[in-house]
Amino acid sequence: MEEKIKIELEKLRPALQMDGGDVVFVSFAEGEGVLYLALQGMCSHCPMSSVTLKNYIESELVAVIPEIKEVRSA
Repeated sequence: MEEKIKIELEKLRPALQMDGGDVVFVSFAEGEGVLYLALQGMCSHCPMSSVTLKNYIESELVAVIPEIKEVRSA
């Protein structure tokens, strides 16, 4: 599962990098369906980071990996 998540994160990474940010896989709690990610660069300090995490990253990942129920910042 971790590899599948990392492959999908690679597809999202360019949009974040355009704004000077990035995202890193931390862990996936399979029993709960919770994915933990770390936002880096400009995304780590941005007041919109929670919106980016939920409205962009979470919505994109949940659409392609149904085992993911929620994405949280690590």
